[in-house]
Order: sequence, then C-alpha cells, then structure tokens
Amino acid sequence: MGMEVEGKKGGAMASMNVVPLIDILLVLLIIFMVITPLKPKGLEAIVPQPSQTVDRRPDYKIVVVQVLGNNHLKINENKATWENLGQQLNDIFKLRAEKVAFLKGDDTVVFADVARAIDVMRSSGVEKVGLMTAKLEGGQ
Repeated sequence: MGMEVEGKKGGAMASMNVVPLIDILLVLLIIFMVITPLKPKGLEAIVPQPSQTVDRRPDYKIVVVQVLGNNHLKINENKATWENLGQQLNDIFKLRAEKVAFLKGDDTVVFADVARAIDVMRSSGVEKVGLMTAKLEGGQ
C-alpha cells in the first residue's frame, strides 16, 4: 500500500499500488498461455453409415474398392486388377467434385494388400479413404 499526504486537511489517504499486481497478472497469463497444450491433430476418418431406406439399389455415388483373397479386386461389384485399378479410379473420379472412396478387405487378406490399395487410391486422386468393417455393413 502506498500513502499520500494531501495538503488541505493534512490527513493521510491510503491508496493501493496496483502496478506490481498487473505485472504478476501478465507473467501468469504468459505462463498459462505457454503451458496450455494444443489440440492434437489426428487423421480424419470417414465412417459409412448404414442405409435407413428399404430400397437396396446400388448407389454409384459411393465408390467401394474391395480387396478379396487370391489377389482379386472389385470396384462397386465390377472386377478390377492391380494393373488397371488406378486408371479405373481416375476415370470414376475425373468429373466428381467429392473424391471420397471406401475400402473393404476380406478377413483373409494380408494387410500389405490393403495398404497397397490405399496407396493406389490416394495416388489416383482420392482425397479421403474410409475403411469398411463387417459391423458397419451389418448396421451395428
């Protein structure tokens, strides 16, 4: 606390010195800004939602690449090979604004084949790749 003397009445008037309090406040503010953790950024995943309609016509807006056993591939129930997978995906996504595709692998498929399919999909212009599971297809 500081003290000031006024000349008229001759009495002492107490006033608080707030400069040290402001200094402490600014130091604490800087400390909390530095130690506050930033929000971690992870990979974005798109999960397909089960259909609510009874109509089961194939929806060709959604592109599903299936990696089957014995080195077989399908794109929306159409057969494909590893050699022409990239070209077929380029043809499909050539005129589309939304470049999203889903990948479905059998239980017997080696993970290296799934990773290879993801790599081919990303190199052919697919911006987002979602992974399909058996539970998602069953509606769980």
